[in-house]
Amino acid sequence: MQRLINAAGYSIAGLRATWANEAAFRQEVLLAAVMIPLGLWLGDTGLERAMLVAPLLLVLMIELLNSAIEAVVDRVGREIAPLSKIAKDTGSAAVLVSLVNVVVVWTLVLV
Repeated sequence: MQRLINAAGYSIAGLRATWANEAAFRQEVLLAAVMIPLGLWLGDTGLERAMLVAPLLLVLMIELLNSAIEAVVDRVGREIAPLSKIAKDTGSAAVLVSLVNVVVVWTLVLV
């Protein structure tokens, strides 16, 4: 049980650190705070509501992973290295794809 308590504490610390240090994460959380209730209201069935909410949570998860990648790359070195740029750009691309996923899913469910 102590392991679960510790893990929850680390997770909360990670959320706080990302909130404090990543403007994109704050913007995506605010977007989710508006769109999740909207998705719950617009969905007619439980499946539709899940399909509208899940991509929004996925954006937050991918942003957390992208922030972790960026932190590790920055820890290794601040100089611009080709592999560091690829790692950061790829993480950013994952966030972009997840945002496109939101648009596609919402369009398919609601139109």
